[in-house]
Amino acid sequence: MPLLHWLTRDVDIHAATQTPYRLLEEVAEHSHGDPDSGNMLIQGDNLDALKALLPYYAGKVKCIFIDPPYNTRSAFEHYDDNLEHTQWLALMYPRIELLRSLLTEDGSIWVTIDDNESHYLKVIMDEIFGRANFVSNVVWQKKSSAQANSTWLSDSHDHVLVFAKNKTVFRPKKLKRSEKQNSIYKHSDEFDGVDASGNWYGRGPWFPGDFTLSLASGQRGKQFAKTGESDNLYSIETPSGRVVHPAKGRAWAYIPSSYERLLEDNRIYFGKSGNSKPTIKRFLSEFQDGVVATTTWHYSEVGENRIAAQEVKAINPDSPFATPKPERLLMRILELSTEIDDLVLDSFLGSGTTAAVAHKMERRYIGIEMGNHAMTHCVPRIQKVIEGEQGGISKAVGWQGGGGFRFYSLGVPVFDDGGHISTGIRFAPLAAHLWFVSTGIPYRGSASSPFLGEHEGVGYYLLYNGILGDLSADGGNVLTGRILASLPDHNGQKVIFGESCRLSAERLLAERIVFRQIPYEIKAR
Repeated sequence: MPLLHWLTRDVDIHAATQTPYRLLEEVAEHSHGDPDSGNMLIQGDNLDALKALLPYYAGKVKCIFIDPPYNTRSAFEHYDDNLEHTQWLALMYPRIELLRSLLTEDGSIWVTIDDNESHYLKVIMDEIFGRANFVSNVVWQKKSSAQANSTWLSDSHDHVLVFAKNKTVFRPKKLKRSEKQNSIYKHSDEFDGVDASGNWYGRGPWFPGDFTLSLASGQRGKQFAKTGESDNLYSIETPSGRVVHPAKGRAWAYIPSSYERLLEDNRIYFGKSGNSKPTIKRFLSEFQDGVVATTTWHYSEVGENRIAAQEVKAINPDSPFATPKPERLLMRILELSTEIDDLVLDSFLGSGTTAAVAHKMERRYIGIEMGNHAMTHCVPRIQKVIEGEQGGISKAVGWQGGGGFRFYSLGVPVFDDGGHISTGIRFAPLAAHLWFVSTGIPYRGSASSPFLGEHEGVGYYLLYNGILGDLSADGGNVLTGRILASLPDHNGQKVIFGESCRLSAERLLAERIVFRQIPYEIKAR
């Protein structure tokens, strides 16, 4: 597969690996509402924050939405959007790589971008996700009117690049049907169970669909190959006695035997007089599960930048964001990619739209933003959502308020520059880190015992920070016979992390123990 090359590529593709694991430290005064909601707002560099999330959330995020800097060579107050192309690629590559690691196997990522970098972004995402996992390039009409002063062509759309973690298992959901979409299903007759008052007692109202297909489309050949019947070019006699054929260049959509079954089931319609060419009844009752989303999204359906800016300023008149994303755009994405209680992540949170929409739609979320406006803009916005604000999609989803979030900042790296455990590191974050680098899955234990858990038959233990209550220099962080006897039992191989070991090699072998000395024998990156 062709790869994209840029000046610092060799360094940038390893940046995620070289980024240190940091602690996430709750800042309680900025948290709000129910502390057990599972929602997080994080202030800090998103590369560091994504790495900090891995031990807990790798493979757990159902949908990722990001609206990264567009590299449009214009100055934004809160972003350095005037990046050279190489710097922009250096920014994006390691972050996309970490984001992929956080997705569930049936998860998806949706990235808004404009023409300046969309094609380059597609190439690096092809590399990271695999071209086979590209889902679509959605075109979103972000403006309702043309720019009269545009020198070239008026810029009226953005791209939404969509990739699946694994396209063989990812399936976008269908959209709810609108009243306008349902309005075309207004035909009925004596066979289909609609009474004079419009109530259904059978299959219900229908729309007369085309009964032909194009000979040039290739569908005709496929149907013949499946059925073995010779031709879809046959004559049909209408109820009036008229004999009809498909128009030139077209064929009937169904083979003769299928046509006869549909006719017997009263699914073929020949017009009120029974003299028209056949159409097929498409029943509304058979499409109630929704409609398949298209790849062009009009501003009337999902909002535009102008409306989004009004939404944000209605909450915070001092908002500096000129082009935030409308809540309806995020609602569409989450409708297609998630269900209630699924986890959503936005690592370029900006004005907080993704968190606000996820909260109203009863999804759990993680939002990451690096500047002070994480506190001055994002926190107040979500606080108002919790209090029941009625802007954006609130009325559409019946939002009345509730829930909560915890606010976090980035603490010190787990390991210092020399590879030693940083001063002040607590047992729980070190346990989560060691579990993740040992097993490749996020830690879900309570971190209240030296026994971290079992994975694939191996029991993992950590002796650190006086977890056994013995703070003596020769005590609970050192594996001795006495300490081994006090550990929770595991019938199988054991991996024990500790400061040192006093057991002989023979004893370790007999007890099926692999000892890992911290910090020297554990991964720091």
